[in-house]
Amino acid sequence: MNREKFAWITSVVLVALLAFQLPGSLAHRDDDYAFVNTLMTLHRQVAENYVDPVDEEKLRLGAIKGMLDQLDPYTVYVPPADEEKFNRMLEGSYKGVGIMLEQNKESKAIEVLTPIEGSPAEKAGVLPGDIIIKVNGESIATLLIDDVMKKIAGPVGTEVRLTVRHTTGEEVELTMSRQEIVMPTVRGFRRKPDNTWDYWVNTGEPRIAYVRLTQFTPDTAAKLRPMLESLLAGGMKGLILDLRFNPGGVLQEAEEVVDMFVKEGTIDVTKGRNRPERVTKAKAAGTLPEFPMVVLVNEHSASASEIVAGSLMDNRRALVVGQRTYGKGSVQEVTRLERGGELKMTVAYYYLPSGRLVHRKKDATDWGVQPQIAVPMDENTEKKVMMELDQHERFLPPVPKRSATQPTTGSTTQPASSDIQL
Repeated sequence: MNREKFAWITSVVLVALLAFQLPGSLAHRDDDYAFVNTLMTLHRQVAENYVDPVDEEKLRLGAIKGMLDQLDPYTVYVPPADEEKFNRMLEGSYKGVGIMLEQNKESKAIEVLTPIEGSPAEKAGVLPGDIIIKVNGESIATLLIDDVMKKIAGPVGTEVRLTVRHTTGEEVELTMSRQEIVMPTVRGFRRKPDNTWDYWVNTGEPRIAYVRLTQFTPDTAAKLRPMLESLLAGGMKGLILDLRFNPGGVLQEAEEVVDMFVKEGTIDVTKGRNRPERVTKAKAAGTLPEFPMVVLVNEHSASASEIVAGSLMDNRRALVVGQRTYGKGSVQEVTRLERGGELKMTVAYYYLPSGRLVHRKKDATDWGVQPQIAVPMDENTEKKVMMELDQHERFLPPVPKRSATQPTTGSTTQPASSDIQL
């Protein structure tokens, strides 16, 4: 018997044995082959015979998107070209010098809203209110803000020179090295004149602190703990934890935040069709001292922020105030695909200690975290609150004006706040 015939017979025997032992698996595999064959036939027919020329890459991505669109909106395919951007978004970081920019609607000048604390731009001397005139010695007078940002961005470790005009009128050239910039997710009530955070919302007795978490990135819990310990040392008698407009992030970070405040009991439970049930318990070690606590939420509080608010409420550790949360109580895993790209797929739901499913399923009438004290806020008021938060967090007060005909008044009086929930 020759080698080819022996190999063929061996293959037939192996297939027969597999068919006898695993009929379900082979049937599944036949379905997969049939599906792929149909997909390839459709692709070939469209590519060769459709009335207009087609972009084959768009066809492939469209086929993948069409399949995943049958699932929830959180299950997505990330093509290789978008992987870095997607991963940076998850990590809350990017490469650059750390400045927030805005283009003046009238003059088209590129203005610095604020340098990010600890960034290369801040260390080099970039100030809020500065106008960028040149990048690497080249004028940017005719460029749009996106083009300016591309000129400033670049590989980590490389240098960039920015020529800026301070609000005093002085022009300087500042040199800085590009770095990995991590966006701060732990924020205070307002900025102090030296650009550090003021966490006190009430400086009299009792001293009440305010902390806003904008997202749960891999360093959120590590940044939050020393700040809270410092506030306790400074006489904090109560805390307002603001989770409004927080879209979520890393599940483990949310669990660690809850664990800071809860001494014992369940933090959350996750379980899925093909995932074992996982129960996360609070640990007594490292629990902060007891103090009154309120958590602010709204309909834009989602995912990890719902775990924190709901778990603190169920464990009777905090009072939740605001509006019902978004209802995104699912867990996604990111799988790196063999030929490039990533699949972010929902694999489980999480449940609060009470057993409540936070996730808003199709046709659901009850979802999210229901605050113990409901404080509704209409859309216009909500927009004003977002603007106030932005103003408090981005600007060094006061920012001098540049108008020669309209001198600044020097007044530091703050307008009445629109934030009825706070």
